[in-house]
Amino acid sequence: MSSLKPNFCPITGDMDSRLVFSYSNPPSVEIPYIRSQDEPYHREVWQFLPSGHFISTHEMKVLTSYDGHYLEATYGNNASMTATFERIINLPPERSDNTGRFLAVERFASRWLDMGIIPSVLDIGSGLGVFPHAVHRAGWSCTAIDPDWRCVAHYNDTIGVTGICGDFMSIEATSQFDIVTLNKVLEHVIDPITMLQRVHHWLKPSGFVYVEVPDGEVASKYGCDREEFTIEHLHIFSVASTAILASRAGFEIQTLTRLQEPSTKYTIRAFLSQKI
Repeated sequence: MSSLKPNFCPITGDMDSRLVFSYSNPPSVEIPYIRSQDEPYHREVWQFLPSGHFISTHEMKVLTSYDGHYLEATYGNNASMTATFERIINLPPERSDNTGRFLAVERFASRWLDMGIIPSVLDIGSGLGVFPHAVHRAGWSCTAIDPDWRCVAHYNDTIGVTGICGDFMSIEATSQFDIVTLNKVLEHVIDPITMLQRVHHWLKPSGFVYVEVPDGEVASKYGCDREEFTIEHLHIFSVASTAILASRAGFEIQTLTRLQEPSTKYTIRAFLSQKI
């Protein structure tokens, strides 16, 4: 039996699991230098049953801090980050994951929120700021949280939205928002339930949450060499585990869909409201 076999699923509580993928080399799509290069690569992906949730297990040293190391490993420097941002925001709509993402949020907001209001949005873990840029361009109010000060300076100076620098898990809520979004964030943290629970403090009672996570159920059918299963993803979700996550964090699912985005990523999108 593998020494990396997990005892139970931290999302669903499932105890039955099966080995899905075993890696002795990183997937070709994995970000270089996000882990120590001085040790052999060994990692496993396990799926829990019956929920279908996946977790990645290993004992390697990984640059898990998102306050600098991750940006440097991913983009190299500030100039490269800005160039990547410009390239993405100028993609044609049919090639842009973000265009589809914002349109989905906009459509749901038009049904959920009162007519005539200008929505206020809190985006958690904003990275390059591509989604906040779309929110700002639509004339909505946007605040973006990220632990990297360079990203936050980019939000303030280049995009024109309010940036908050810090770890969402330790920042106290200073105001509440109509919409809180977590785009491809929850798969990166050890305890997604606790992170999603903290959203209640930032969300107006009449508001909603938009969650986007990688869809492991579909992606696993196409092999191990996919972005959904790279080392920085501690969790890879199923439809069932997404629903369980929402419920255990105190939310109700209003809609849940799965899709393949223009980038070819398999994704689960969920709109949540607070339990009454």
